[in-house]
Amino acid sequence: MTYCVGMLLDDGLVMAADTRTNAGVDNVGKFKKLYSWERPGQAVFVLLTAGNLAITQAVVSMLTEGSQGRHKTKDGADNLFTAKTMFQAARMIGKAVRDVKAVDGEFLHSNGESFAASFIFGGQIGKERPRLFNIYSAGNFIEATVDTPFFQIGEHKYGKPILDRVARNDMKLGDAAKMVLLSFDSTLRSNLSVGLPIDLLTYERDTLKIEHTKRIGLDDPYFKMLSSEWSKALRTAFMNIEALDI
Repeated sequence: MTYCVGMLLDDGLVMAADTRTNAGVDNVGKFKKLYSWERPGQAVFVLLTAGNLAITQAVVSMLTEGSQGRHKTKDGADNLFTAKTMFQAARMIGKAVRDVKAVDGEFLHSNGESFAASFIFGGQIGKERPRLFNIYSAGNFIEATVDTPFFQIGEHKYGKPILDRVARNDMKLGDAAKMVLLSFDSTLRSNLSVGLPIDLLTYERDTLKIEHTKRIGLDDPYFKMLSSEWSKALRTAFMNIEALDI
């Protein structure tokens, strides 16, 4: 399985994904699930993927080849850099998902498998503000708002409480990245299908280039400190609350 988080902030974007894939307890692999495309000064796009790995990799390959001019359609709908808005770019992701389903969907169904894939897509084009979308396996999508500034896909339930309690669109990038990593820490402790390393990307609004990416592994000193201090803080907060009178 997997866990991915994307957050839209006034100051930009925070995007993160684990790298574990499972096909049973004895068949565990590591695959990248965070992808980005950029033309500095023009546009930045970031995609997080969850679900059937063959499906998500096919979608990413179509987008990559299209953006490099190696895979063209009559309407150019697979080239992200022809999009004038992030909404148009999100529609291109949706179209790529449906194109893959048109080729593979029937064969998956006949083999007893569902067409399962989901995506978090964010970025910025020109002077338009950064935007963030949750794209479903049907190719349709919803957009993040001030009221709901984050999306999760995959094994999201263990990492959701801290996001529900703390996430705000006016957070600084560093604080939001810290919160997202704590969400991963909670998930890692409770779900073996999610695992290190974590790919983390932060994008600063209006820079129109990707400058900050990090792969967080088992020995990452910041993540180890964060996990330890969060555990201590939770235990301290718990002990400081008055016990139930029984």
